[in-house]
Amino acid sequence: MCTGKCAKFIGASLYPLILANVICNVLLFFPGWSMEYIKNSGEYITSEVLYLGGLIGGGVLILIPAIHIQATGRKGCCANRCGMFLSIAFAAVGVAGSLYSSVVAVLGLVHGPYCLISGTQNWTSPFRGELEQFNNESYLFNKELWSICSEPKGVVEFNITLFSIILAVSLIQIVLCLTQMINGLFGCLCGTCRKDKGEPAYK
Repeated sequence: MCTGKCAKFIGASLYPLILANVICNVLLFFPGWSMEYIKNSGEYITSEVLYLGGLIGGGVLILIPAIHIQATGRKGCCANRCGMFLSIAFAAVGVAGSLYSSVVAVLGLVHGPYCLISGTQNWTSPFRGELEQFNNESYLFNKELWSICSEPKGVVEFNITLFSIILAVSLIQIVLCLTQMINGLFGCLCGTCRKDKGEPAYK
């Protein structure tokens, strides 16, 4: 596969990943699939959701590079060595954005949701270490601990599922952007190998 076609493939592949990250981040604002908890100025929303890792890091900061990366694989002003050189810089921005998204997702998984503790009127983040019994034990692989949260309903599974998707998608974005940085380097040195009638294969 020539560098131009590779860039076009990478750019197109980033779009559904961007959409997945944005959707998951937006859904995290509605724990338990309810709009009730976002009405109180985000009081019931964890800080990891408010960091907007999937929306900004895995969304906006990937969308701009994706547009340029795909453009380097098309015929036109971007499909040249200069365009490939610029795609390296854009891909680096994409790596930074997806890294940010990944880190926020990991923190969201480690710290867990904000919830109402069963049998009490206490709202807290029990798995962040705010309750002493969870200081030395991870809740991620112990479903028996999930029942500690009574509200929002199913918030632990909700939190784990969406942050896991954001993490997985962001890691794929990192791989694609790093691949484009390598591809862009070859394209900068060798050209995009876009071939038109009467024109050389590399330009």
